[in-house]
Amino acid sequence: MHELGITQNIVAIVSEHAHGSKVKRVLLEIGKLSAIMPDAIRFCFDICSQGTVLEKAKLEILEISGLGKCRQCDAEIPLEQPFGECQCGSKYIDLIAGQELKIKEIEIEEICV
Repeated sequence: MHELGITQNIVAIVSEHAHGSKVKRVLLEIGKLSAIMPDAIRFCFDICSQGTVLEKAKLEILEISGLGKCRQCDAEIPLEQPFGECQCGSKYIDLIAGQELKIKEIEIEEICV
């Protein structure tokens, strides 16, 4: 399960950018063609965030659909897998969306003095 290592890296990156502030929310973008299982990330996040500034943070995941562009006719086509065939018959498809793994937003707790 490579999601554990990915989640550990996400927690480390967010912790570094939080500079010691408590993290309230993290928004990830995960492409449906990325071979990363959002449910596994959710499960690992609870474990990996324990004892860190992310403990009890809300994890939101936005799944990005697969999208390809035909090299022959330039048509954009939705993809459910990292390969496909265009309506023009071409199998030469460039992936343009769906392989993402991004930390899109981090919400930290602000302390007013």
